[in-house]
Amino acid sequence: MLAEWQATAPPLRGLVLAGGRSQRMGQDKGKLAYHGQEQRAYAAELLAPFCQDVHVSCRPDQVVELEYAGLRPLPDTFADLGPLSGILSALRLDPNAAWLVVACDLPFLSETTLAHLVQHRQPARLATAFQSPENEWPEPLITIWEPASYPQLLRFLSLGYSCPRKTLINSDVAVLPAPAPQELRNVNTPEEAAQVRQELE
Repeated sequence: MLAEWQATAPPLRGLVLAGGRSQRMGQDKGKLAYHGQEQRAYAAELLAPFCQDVHVSCRPDQVVELEYAGLRPLPDTFADLGPLSGILSALRLDPNAAWLVVACDLPFLSETTLAHLVQHRQPARLATAFQSPENEWPEPLITIWEPASYPQLLRFLSLGYSCPRKTLINSDVAVLPAPAPQELRNVNTPEEAAQVRQELE
């Protein structure tokens, strides 16, 4: 029964969030290389086995450089909303698909963890997310957002909430314990980036 239900579930497309200003890092987090290639390309490759295609969310001024890098840019059509800009822009591009969204600053994220998320996807709910290792809240930047999340995200935005986590907390979503919580660590500062490089050596 589950297999039949998943077969009728909306198709899964991929989105790497790489349009942020990276102010704390002081340089573009998507261009940092921890695995011998830019992190935004590494994340896109991780998503590829699970999605019919993978886009990289970006600011309009990043489109050309992403195309040169062989990636598929998806420029934000909602400005200055942080990660929500990318998520909404993807759902606007294809509101009938579900979008597997990951942030570009997750150098420890593995295919195994993404496979776990996809295998435990619950298409009847608004989204399927991992629980944050730091608290009990859902982690919005490694999440499968179903088509039904689009109007709900817009509704919360109209109420003044631009944090996608706020929508997850107040909606019917599946929240999974992360199989490897350390993989959800994101990297925001030069010090954290240096630490990651040491750990990955």
